[in-house]
Amino acid sequence: MTTPPAPLENDLMALKQTAQASIATATNLEDLEQIRVGYLGKKGQLSQVLGAMGKLSAEDRPRIGSLANQVKELIQEQLEQSKSALLAAQIATQLEAETLDVTMPGVFRPQGRIHPINSIIDRIVDIFVGLGYTVASGPEVESDYYNFEALNFLPDHPARDMQDTLYLPNGDLMRTHTSNVQIRYMQTHEPPLRAVAIGRCYRRDTVDATHAAVFHQIEFFAVDTAITFSDLRGTIKVFLEALYGEIPVRFRPSYFPFTEPSAEVDVQWQGKWLEVLGCGMIDPNVLKAVGYDPEVYSGFAAGLGVERLAMVQHQIDDIRRLYSSDLRFLRQF
Repeated sequence: MTTPPAPLENDLMALKQTAQASIATATNLEDLEQIRVGYLGKKGQLSQVLGAMGKLSAEDRPRIGSLANQVKELIQEQLEQSKSALLAAQIATQLEAETLDVTMPGVFRPQGRIHPINSIIDRIVDIFVGLGYTVASGPEVESDYYNFEALNFLPDHPARDMQDTLYLPNGDLMRTHTSNVQIRYMQTHEPPLRAVAIGRCYRRDTVDATHAAVFHQIEFFAVDTAITFSDLRGTIKVFLEALYGEIPVRFRPSYFPFTEPSAEVDVQWQGKWLEVLGCGMIDPNVLKAVGYDPEVYSGFAAGLGVERLAMVQHQIDDIRRLYSSDLRFLRQF
């Protein structure tokens, strides 16, 4: 006589069929993992069925146990096959998405270039750092004291007029030169010192081929014992030769409130002389303003317009071209 199937045997066969159907419909690895846990996990359906084996007779228990192992192995085998197929499909999809068509034309991205102003600033800084100078900086919005008073500008000096300087409602102003950095730096450093300051300056100039209301200025200065005008002249010649090579240079006597004696320096440009910087020995009153004894220390300072140096270097005929943002002009550099 054939032994009728036990209830657990029916449950195992039904579990196998539903598991196979679920595995066959899985479309990704995440769903497949959920199916595995749902059927074969510690709290899965197979564990729940096997939990009732303790109620079986000693005669049925081996047969149901063997069937349970067969069902488990069958489900595991189908899971592995499905996992391999899904992994292969996933890799194929990824490869297809990442495939490069080497016959397609490339995407053109114009190469960037350094603006001539930034280029010459970098070059000047390199020269002065090579000469042992420290790079210093200061605020563009400045007080009257640091922009004028500490630099020996008299109260009635024309540079303090509204026609020459951009004043703010609170009495501060947009710095007219980077000499304010000289005062701030000397207040916090003891001689000997050598420093170079770079930044934007603002003046109410009439814009023309060689003047702009906003411009970049570089100021370099040195303070030590026994510094003379010859040291200043030699430094400027070394600097200009490093920047331009052999170029005609001339020094003209001039006047600045913060230097004495003072001079302006011109270079030959397009057949004429072009002023590129002002310079001089630091006035004793300026040294006193920062707490230096002018009987012990002396120093020199010079300020130069970056735009004019760029004009000389690149033979540019109009300062306004530097701010036109005209790509036809900028692509030359």
